[in-house]
Amino acid sequence: MSRRLLFGVASAANQIEGAYNLNGKGLSTADILPGAKDRSHYIFKPQEMVETRFDYYPSHKAVDYYHHFQEDIKLFSELGLTCYRMSIAWSRIFPNGDDEKANEEGLKFYDRVFDECLKHGIEPVVTLSHFEVPLNLVTKYNGWSDKRLISIFGKYCKTVFNRYKDKVKYWITFNEVNSVTKLHFHSGATIPKAGENLEQLGYQLLHNQAVASSLANKLCHEICPYAKIGCMVQYSPVYPYSSHPEDVLESNHFERDRELFALDLFVKGRYPFYSKRLFSEKNISLDITTEELELLSSYPSDFISFSYYMSLSYGRKEIVAEKTNGNIFSGLKNPHLKSTEWGWQIDPIGLRIALNKLYELYEVPLFIVENGIGVKEQLENNTVHDLYRIDFLQQHINQMLEAVEDGVDVIGYCIWSGTDLISNSTGEMTKRYGLVYIDVDDLGHGSFSRYKKDSFYWYKNFITDYYKKEL
Repeated sequence: MSRRLLFGVASAANQIEGAYNLNGKGLSTADILPGAKDRSHYIFKPQEMVETRFDYYPSHKAVDYYHHFQEDIKLFSELGLTCYRMSIAWSRIFPNGDDEKANEEGLKFYDRVFDECLKHGIEPVVTLSHFEVPLNLVTKYNGWSDKRLISIFGKYCKTVFNRYKDKVKYWITFNEVNSVTKLHFHSGATIPKAGENLEQLGYQLLHNQAVASSLANKLCHEICPYAKIGCMVQYSPVYPYSSHPEDVLESNHFERDRELFALDLFVKGRYPFYSKRLFSEKNISLDITTEELELLSSYPSDFISFSYYMSLSYGRKEIVAEKTNGNIFSGLKNPHLKSTEWGWQIDPIGLRIALNKLYELYEVPLFIVENGIGVKEQLENNTVHDLYRIDFLQQHINQMLEAVEDGVDVIGYCIWSGTDLISNSTGEMTKRYGLVYIDVDDLGHGSFSRYKKDSFYWYKNFITDYYKKEL
């Protein structure tokens, strides 16, 4: 391809920054999430979570990137990265979400972060809302269930676009936006009401975020004419459990409803052809206006970014088979694949399949903004010998490069993650993803010192060799 591939790492503000209440930052939805012991329960019971006082909140300290960002970005520079996918903490800019004026201290912090990246030749790729919303928008509006958040989000976008228009060329609106149909609080900042149709709520949240994303696209093109703005989904190709026609049909329905539905809204700018029957069968009736549909069709996403950690297998309801864990969505265990300690199945070829399918369906550039493996690790002699991570990353990058040869337009590839961070799914530090080990445990105890793993040197050598070949 004519475009030079970008190679980078990825993170999220609430998983790395810490400093949750410094310099004017307000509380976010991520700041009330507990750690590993209770996290998965309370993500699906948000009212209980809001009413409970926990002993420790992982995002409050995280890995203290707020005070270590220069050190970390210098490490990224040593890797030879050409991009860094990160996010802005919305509540660091607007502490309550609907404040009249932005928090200047928050804006200055990201000025320093972006300047540090650009100083080292690293392109910031910035997510506007990565699983965190100012908590006040939950208590005052019940989050994305209220359409007033569309204009509130628009004001936030307009503020950061104007501030950083000369520093950021790649923007992403919402992280893994397709998750909102299931994770109403975690992704949609909404507490469901008793007896509410949860399927309807999920698709209404998705609609409201799609409209907000199109508004952001419009503002970005007006304010930052040289920038690109894309959507982001969790994507796993879904294989039929067997060649039985019903397994093929069920896997197709699962992939469309949980993964591709959102992309039709964000990229094609319209509801998919199968939505009428889907909504009828789920007793869903959405609040949609003509003006919103016009905004969707007029301002679609410029590119698709996605996380890829695994493929899924799916089939008939009556199949008796071992289930496997997954990133948001789970499926049936594929006997042809190995699994991580957390049950996520490892499928490098699935990445090539994903890239080919998404490009065939949508014909816009693709950006892999998360790919990595979480493992329990111990520091030994100031390093970690993570050959398993090197093998994982090498195999997935090879399949991405095969997809490029296939003709897929790929913008770049980001490892999740550059440094260890708080796991989104479990709230742990124990589940380590980084190329750099950070000395902090699940309760925030440690020196916060940084140590390069073997995978750090492997990725550095890979990037150096790749760009030499491209010269």
